[in-house]
Amino acid sequence: MHLETFAKGDSPLHRLDPRAKLLAATAYSLVVGLGTTLTLGGAALGVALTAVLSARLPLGAVARRLGAVNLFMALLWVMLPLHLVPDPHSLWGLAWSWDPSGLLLAAVITLKANAIALALMALLATSTMNDLFHALAHLRVPTKLVQIFLFFYRYLHVLHREYHRLTQAMRARGFTPGNNLHTYRSYAHLAGVLLVRSYDRAQRVYQAMLCRGYSGTLWLLDHFSWGSRENLFLVLSSLVVAALTWLAWESPKWT
Repeated sequence: MHLETFAKGDSPLHRLDPRAKLLAATAYSLVVGLGTTLTLGGAALGVALTAVLSARLPLGAVARRLGAVNLFMALLWVMLPLHLVPDPHSLWGLAWSWDPSGLLLAAVITLKANAIALALMALLATSTMNDLFHALAHLRVPTKLVQIFLFFYRYLHVLHREYHRLTQAMRARGFTPGNNLHTYRSYAHLAGVLLVRSYDRAQRVYQAMLCRGYSGTLWLLDHFSWGSRENLFLVLSSLVVAALTWLAWESPKWT
């Protein structure tokens, strides 16, 4: 519910046309995501940190978001070096083995995940969600896909509020969660009721839209101004992406 925490600001990245930022973020994420080298991961992380500093984002909020990313990365550092191997002398015929190459793989994935997360904060989170949806439409992204994103964001808080209403009603009736069958059954009923109410709300919203003349098209009310600043940004972004691509091809894997 805090997707627009970084949207307010006066940095150069905040003032950029969101279409330019979307194009740069897409190219950067593809190159970094497909890369398989420590060199690429380190360089990409340096680029992303530079972008975050240029956007003048509050470092505390950035660190909290990275904490959620690295919580999952910690599991990779534990699981990737371990492998199940056949062992007739162990229980069930399997045993754990330690593979140091798994640590290198975990390091590469961690660098890439943090680099992409930081870059998206600097490039996309510095625009409002409404501007990003309009930018997607201006970039000729399929209309139905844009509308799905728009409605999901618009009504996410409605579903969140409904969930809290249901959980408060359960607590008012004396429900205390625990590790027992009654708790599992209660949460299953909660999920079912939330799904049914979400469907009913979607039907009412759709009928209200039809009453207001909706015919499958959401008209664009926001139009952006593309100038020399955006051209310069795309040129610099293209050079950075090209350099990262060269690192991904020239460096040996897992080095």
